[in-house]
Amino acid sequence: PAGWHLELDAFEATTPRGPVAFASLVATLAPAAPRRLALACHYDTKVLPPGPPPARLPFLGATDSAVPCAMLLELAAALDRPLRRAKDRGGGTARLSPPPRWPNRDGPGAPKGGVPMATWCPRGRADVPAPCPQSLLVLLDLLGTRHPAIHSHFPRTHHWFLRLVAIEKRLRNLGLLHASPKDQPFFRLSPPPGPVEDDHVPFLQRGVPVLHLIPMPFPWVWHTTEDNEDNLHLPTVDDLCKILAAFVAEFLQL
Repeated sequence: PAGWHLELDAFEATTPRGPVAFASLVATLAPAAPRRLALACHYDTKVLPPGPPPARLPFLGATDSAVPCAMLLELAAALDRPLRRAKDRGGGTARLSPPPRWPNRDGPGAPKGGVPMATWCPRGRADVPAPCPQSLLVLLDLLGTRHPAIHSHFPRTHHWFLRLVAIEKRLRNLGLLHASPKDQPFFRLSPPPGPVEDDHVPFLQRGVPVLHLIPMPFPWVWHTTEDNEDNLHLPTVDDLCKILAAFVAEFLQL
């Protein structure tokens, strides 16, 4: 393997249910490199209200966010060899960060894990300049259902979003995706329906460039017990992994 440095960043935060212990798992490769890419998602802590008998099914969170977590692992595995070569020659930093989050009713969730992660640095690394600025944060959320409509949210990173648009179009035209060139694209050039409060907010507040990859409207299974494996569309998940793998390889010049 490429030699990822794994750390667990534990903390306590106030929630509607009182103080709760959280932990973010961070995997970093080549932390001293000048070009930094952070790929992030969350593993949810959604608690549904109790229902009438029979007891309500548990909230699994397939899109929210088991699939994004799995996509990060897939990217690390798929790009293992080129990442090792880049690390040996002093290339860019890759960071995989699945922080936890406490969901609210109005959006994907209150950014619990993102707050400490916005200032996080690998422990004991004197060669890493504080406050560990990221060249780009890519946040994955609510992915896994059919026909996602993902929009560009920030002018500062729109040029990177256009690279995702171009990569998707090229892979479709080459027949390398399950989706055909005639299907609606995943990455849309139309304006987003509105802003979304998510784990990226603390990073924005610290001036980190952000690509927020979240479908809008949200999947119909959002915050329900229907957010499970039965309602995932695996060809779409596979296509998104291929697009993101090409994007990461391009960004880190692999």
